[in-house]
Amino acid sequence: MFLIDCGEGTQVQLRKHKIKFSQIEHIFISHLHGDHFFGLIGLISTFMLLGREKELHVYGPKGIKEAILLLLKLGNAYTTYNLFFHELISKESEVIFEDEKVKVTTIPLKHRVYTNGYLFEEKNTERKLNIDAILNHNIEKLYYNKIKLGGDITLEDGSVLPNSELSFDPEEAKSYAFCSDTVYNEAIIPIIEKATVLYHESTFLESESHLAEKTMHTTAKQAAKIAKLADVKHLLLGHYSTRYGNIELFRTEANEIFENVLLADDGLEFEF
Repeated sequence: MFLIDCGEGTQVQLRKHKIKFSQIEHIFISHLHGDHFFGLIGLISTFMLLGREKELHVYGPKGIKEAILLLLKLGNAYTTYNLFFHELISKESEVIFEDEKVKVTTIPLKHRVYTNGYLFEEKNTERKLNIDAILNHNIEKLYYNKIKLGGDITLEDGSVLPNSELSFDPEEAKSYAFCSDTVYNEAIIPIIEKATVLYHESTFLESESHLAEKTMHTTAKQAAKIAKLADVKHLLLGHYSTRYGNIELFRTEANEIFENVLLADDGLEFEF
């Protein structure tokens, strides 16, 4: 389980929605503005109080290690578990985490301070077993993994069953592009192209586009334009300015350019 950004109140929301703290192994911080990382020191400390033993990895801009370790030092509260910081300085997209299930790549963004978004890409290469065909040929279970990995099967009479007769293509791999605070920036399009879901900040409506430019944020319509140019399947908006009384205004504006628009809000879950 990945946690992306960690503002104040993160622990409250985790408990409210019954997300087990111990499941979080990797935390990705987009930038060092308070609403995106001021909850991190508290979460790290709570992990310690809960007796955490599993290691924790934190990815974020250079300086995040110094900030967190200073607070731990001043409070004489060092962690009882291994805490690893992966500090980012590159302004080019780079792979920062990869295992057998997922790859995580940075999305360089343009904000008032050094900022990255993150692209999570599923590795869905295992084929699905055609059980009827497998049972029809009396293939033993010990060969199932070979079939999932695309292998052909040689029968006792020497004939070869091609994998295509024993399995189906894997489900299409999903991807999630998280684009935190940023000014409108078409340079990210090649990185996020055809993502299953694009989360893109939409702090302002078009009527306040002058404020978006001044504060290096994005409007809902600009986020929709990015989604359309990148040919993503779904656009998830968030990071709304509190000046607006109804977040549906953001969907209405974005729908002028892009059809599949969702609105992020506290406690919502999305399944794709």
